[in-house]
Amino acid sequence: MPQQQIPCPQCRQPIAANIEQLFDVSSDPSAKQRLLSGSVNVALCQTCGFQGQVPTPVIYHDNDKDLLLTFFPPELAIPMNEQEQMMGPKIKKITDNLPPEKRKGYLLNPQTFFTYESMLERILGEDGITPEMIKAQKDRIEIIEKLLTAKDDEARKVLIQEDESIFDEQFFGLFGQLAQAATAQGQGDTAEQMKAIEKLLLDETTYGQEIQSSMKEMEAAAQSLQELGEGLTREKLLDLIIDAPNENREKALAGMVRQGLDYEFFQLLTNRIEAETDADQREQLEGMRDRILTYVNDIDKQMEAHLQQAQGFLNSLLEQENIAAATQANLQSFDQGVVQALEAMLHKATEENDNALLAKLQQVVGVLQQASGPLPEYEFIEKLLSAESDEALEKTLAENEDKINEELLKTLGGIVAQQQGQEDKLSPKDKEMFEKMERAYGAALKFSMKKNME
Repeated sequence: MPQQQIPCPQCRQPIAANIEQLFDVSSDPSAKQRLLSGSVNVALCQTCGFQGQVPTPVIYHDNDKDLLLTFFPPELAIPMNEQEQMMGPKIKKITDNLPPEKRKGYLLNPQTFFTYESMLERILGEDGITPEMIKAQKDRIEIIEKLLTAKDDEARKVLIQEDESIFDEQFFGLFGQLAQAATAQGQGDTAEQMKAIEKLLLDETTYGQEIQSSMKEMEAAAQSLQELGEGLTREKLLDLIIDAPNENREKALAGMVRQGLDYEFFQLLTNRIEAETDADQREQLEGMRDRILTYVNDIDKQMEAHLQQAQGFLNSLLEQENIAAATQANLQSFDQGVVQALEAMLHKATEENDNALLAKLQQVVGVLQQASGPLPEYEFIEKLLSAESDEALEKTLAENEDKINEELLKTLGGIVAQQQGQEDKLSPKDKEMFEKMERAYGAALKFSMKKNME
């Protein structure tokens, strides 16, 4: 989401903000979550201290649900004829992106909402989310605000004990999104405070303790894979999963070796089931197979969603008048997923001889190439790979604690996952590098989990 210069809603001084007006779920499925999370169109003014949502027109489109919704903040006092002029080009873009058979009558009659909340309720209502559910989300936000303003941890513990049922998966998901938004908006103090509160929630809530248990299982799974090292085969992977002490360990293993959970793996598992003579044991293996299939489907859906989100981000860059400047302003958003999506778009544009798109993509590539040195996480990965012993690796991690974050773990995990199950095809040199990468990933994952539980 490229940054724009806008006047501060309070003091009118120019500030940088991520402004997004068009949320087209049909072309960018992640747009819906961005809108509903409340993390879009927010800004922080260093001059007057304003912190909050920036009033801006919003257009929401979902072809599958025949929704075309618009909201114009009353405080902007935009006349109706100007609203129509603003909507026209965006609705045309929405229509042009749809195949002819999906261009329906609702596109000619957008629904206008006078409050932002009523528009969100309309979107959620189409998903079967009731007003009671919406109230529950508001309650979560209210609790987060109370936790942030509480005078100390003892006061926060009292808040937790008042109604622990609210601290569920949805709460932790929302809390994480708000923490990420605080970091993205440069609100360092708030981000640090939320990090400390998260640690308290992990220790003091039932769901938080379940998360920590899952993290321990991930650490154990990483250790078991690391011990096998070059000797990991699909047969040994199957034995590891069958011997897993609980479903959390199964899930952790599945997430780490997704590439190895292919047709050959499931054929081995099916053969094992068919050869089992004990009825109870066979039923257990069949249940495990169903769970692993579910894990694989969930992982694939998440990867697809990340890819679509990355593509949506790149498309938003390519729509800017000055693509190079927009890319430069958003270099921090170029993680491994975005780079992979960029490579895929370049490949497709080359195959289809789409010179216009290639020219735009090359502007993005040019800025990335001119950026000084490799991205910070890749510089640090090189340090980890150069560690000559486990002790040296642990020392490097300890000396760079601030660099052990989710982005680093995703990058390392993605690299390892791409090579899992392909060891027999690697050259001796590549095998050695893969082993170092596995060792670095396992050590970084272990270090991160220990840090989170301190």
